[in-house]
Amino acid sequence: MSDREQIVEKLNLYALAVDAQCWDLFDRIFTEYCDADYGTTARWATREQFKSDFGAYHAPFDATQHVMMNHQVNLQGDRANSLTYGNWRLVRYAAEGDPLWDGTGWYDDDWVRTHAGWQIARRVCRVIWFTGNDKVKETIPGVTFPDERTTLREEWRAGQLAFLQSIS
Repeated sequence: MSDREQIVEKLNLYALAVDAQCWDLFDRIFTEYCDADYGTTARWATREQFKSDFGAYHAPFDATQHVMMNHQVNLQGDRANSLTYGNWRLVRYAAEGDPLWDGTGWYDDDWVRTHAGWQIARRVCRVIWFTGNDKVKETIPGVTFPDERTTLREEWRAGQLAFLQSIS
């Protein structure tokens, strides 16, 4: 596979890892000391803590479905940047009311080539849109997926998109 294909494969593997709750697959996707920024209330500096917290958060869902698309990749030797759109559906029948919560967003990733192949060293994930029952996403009392919403143009104007900076 080409470098671009390997990166796209790992982005898609991320969605599968989350939906299957197979957190050991994160060992193939993220560096040991990755910066994973999912908003002001959700940020990790190590893969192990990221796996542990994501596992605890996702365990109560009856099902999830993540779709990764519109892969943009910029290669620069042993480093790369990607920007990927994502859609997700979270299902939790134990939630009071409708069991669904849907969202869309994007992932801005910095990649490094390692002995394990391409891995994400830094990720920024932001939500663009969501709908559904907010109680679905509160799987740990008091811990919810951030209600923050943003647009690509806002983040670009603020100088926050590594992928767009890498191709400008």
